[in-house]
Amino acid sequence: MSADASDEGLRSRFAEADESPGLLLWQVTNRWQAAQRAALAPFDLTHVQFVLLASLTYLAGRAVDEPVMQRDLAAQAATDPMMTSQVLRTLEHKGLIERRDHPHDRRAKSLVPTEAGAALANRAIVSVESCDHEFFAPLGPGTSTFADALRRLRDRTPN
Repeated sequence: MSADASDEGLRSRFAEADESPGLLLWQVTNRWQAAQRAALAPFDLTHVQFVLLASLTYLAGRAVDEPVMQRDLAAQAATDPMMTSQVLRTLEHKGLIERRDHPHDRRAKSLVPTEAGAALANRAIVSVESCDHEFFAPLGPGTSTFADALRRLRDRTPN
């Protein structure tokens, strides 16, 4: 009787699933996202809405004479431009951001948080950062080393 491939099990290079950094990252990310959803629920924001609103509030606060464009926001947040556009429409509908005429380019729009949007971002970030502090507390002093490792992964050139 010949064994077919399904009888052999999973052909992984890892003896145990807990040895796979990709699987571990996925599992930890799922738990972190659940914690963030709970932290943001009182603010009626999804995590991506929060990230874009907070990033826009940050960029707008740093911009002296340069308007914040959608591409700038997507780059800051490392989000897909199409998804960014969809989420911005939701934030605009909620009255948290405005699209304004670009001061130097008649075809373009700039983005600004409304007063309510900036206030919400600043209230929500307290909850988000508290959630992060609690979530990553088991790493203790290793938290900054972990953050450095994540930045190395984020910043590497894709294949």
